[in-house]
Amino acid sequence: MWSRGIIIMSLAIFLFSSCASKKKVVGDKTGTNPVMLNDGYTINNLDFHTFNGRAKTKVEFGDEKQDVTLHIRIDRDKAIWISVTATVVNYEAARILITPDTVKILNKLQSEYIVKPFSYIYKYAGEGINFAMLQDLILANVNTKLLRTENLTVASAADEVQLVGVINGLSFQYSLNENNRPKVFRLNAIGANENIEAFYSSFAAVTGYNFPQNQNLKVNAGALSINAILNYNKLEFNEPIEMPFTAPAKYKVVN
Repeated sequence: MWSRGIIIMSLAIFLFSSCASKKKVVGDKTGTNPVMLNDGYTINNLDFHTFNGRAKTKVEFGDEKQDVTLHIRIDRDKAIWISVTATVVNYEAARILITPDTVKILNKLQSEYIVKPFSYIYKYAGEGINFAMLQDLILANVNTKLLRTENLTVASAADEVQLVGVINGLSFQYSLNENNRPKVFRLNAIGANENIEAFYSSFAAVTGYNFPQNQNLKVNAGALSINAILNYNKLEFNEPIEMPFTAPAKYKVVN
């Protein structure tokens, strides 16, 4: 049923995320938190307190294709709030609230309420995924914990830097653009049919933040296959945000 499919999509698309001689790259962008690698490379991750974005999104979920609007709010390291609106009927279909400990879902089309531990996400993304990875995937940041491995290769070509490594049963690859921001991210569960690809483009300065307004996220988890194209038309950083999330008493609790 479409309502269940769009909720799974909304949850799943936020679950993941040959070279010449090396050269040093340095970033000094406003709104960034430069991360220096041992090799002398600098990664320009966004440094923020809150994020508020709205994206027109085209989704392919199995054989289904849907147009939705995603409202995404982040209170850094504390919560990710997502509202899903069905474009055709202009009706909010679902809300999702993810914290480092829990996942809560309001299925407004079927009046259902789901509360699960964060490990519920492992059904779609594998046990290597954590809250910080979801946050970094949305903001197009490099997840620095992935880089804490001895199996890391860093190299560069004329206009990009490649970060390739293996950690905790996951293989990953980042391709960084000329501003040392990710333009491609790939994450694979070793020995399993689970992977994520993220392609970032149309970077624009938003109050000093270099953010990709176009994002293409692809998720494969066993029989689950999702392709989502997000086009942001609203972006705010460090503004006060609200994350309304209340389950009406009439909603059925789904286990």
